[in-house]
Amino acid sequence: MLFLQDTENAAPRDGQAVLEAFIDALSWDDALARITQWGAARESRYVCICNVHSVVTTTRDVEFKIAVNNADMATPDGAPIAWALRRLGHPSQERINGPDLMMKYLAEAERLDQKVYFYGSTDATLAKLRIALAKKFPLLRIAGMSSPPFRPLSLQEDEQTIEEINSSEANVVFVGLGCPKQEKWMADHRGRINAVMIGVGAAFDYHAGVIKRAPLWWQRNGLEWLYRLGSEPRRLFKRYLVTNTLFVLGFLRQIVIAKLPLSDA
Repeated sequence: MLFLQDTENAAPRDGQAVLEAFIDALSWDDALARITQWGAARESRYVCICNVHSVVTTTRDVEFKIAVNNADMATPDGAPIAWALRRLGHPSQERINGPDLMMKYLAEAERLDQKVYFYGSTDATLAKLRIALAKKFPLLRIAGMSSPPFRPLSLQEDEQTIEEINSSEANVVFVGLGCPKQEKWMADHRGRINAVMIGVGAAFDYHAGVIKRAPLWWQRNGLEWLYRLGSEPRRLFKRYLVTNTLFVLGFLRQIVIAKLPLSDA
């Protein structure tokens, strides 16, 4: 399925709508190649990393839905989203998640001498992230880091942020504001920030060591969400109960309407 963004000179995207979110069908190599190519030219683009919560939110928040569907790329984060794409005609689709995409791109950025900027989280987390990245990528060029206040920015503050990022000559800006704030922020700043913006949610916390990520076995078997639930049950129980249920019901309805099988069998 090809999807043409409602933006000037936008290229068609190969993928599929999952509920009301258009998700790109692509490999890790495809995703990294696009980001490094766009980044080299400092094109103003943005990338959404979509898990179950993101997809369900598109059915309830019109502004967020527009932001996701007008992205330059929306990757299938979360095993259920990759599985949904496989059911919808893209049998080799992999899960392309934010924390891993961030690290894979940073390795390429170090190799290609591209500059990166980190926007979001807290000053304390960013300080720990800088130390962690310096150990893993000693030649990585960090153009800057900034933690915005937990409130809407004034027009003047927003203009200062844009000027700071653009003056840094960053090729890619990682945005860690959380969903749906980061997606709306990126959509609002495309055409104003001269870099590729990638919304990576809690990736700053993971790589800074503030939050422990699920072991590889849990990740590879689609159970990272369950590990997170066990780590933060009070905060995440209601979210997972509601969004996971809505996703299952919504996708079953989508499959029935499309008359598709639930499995490859």
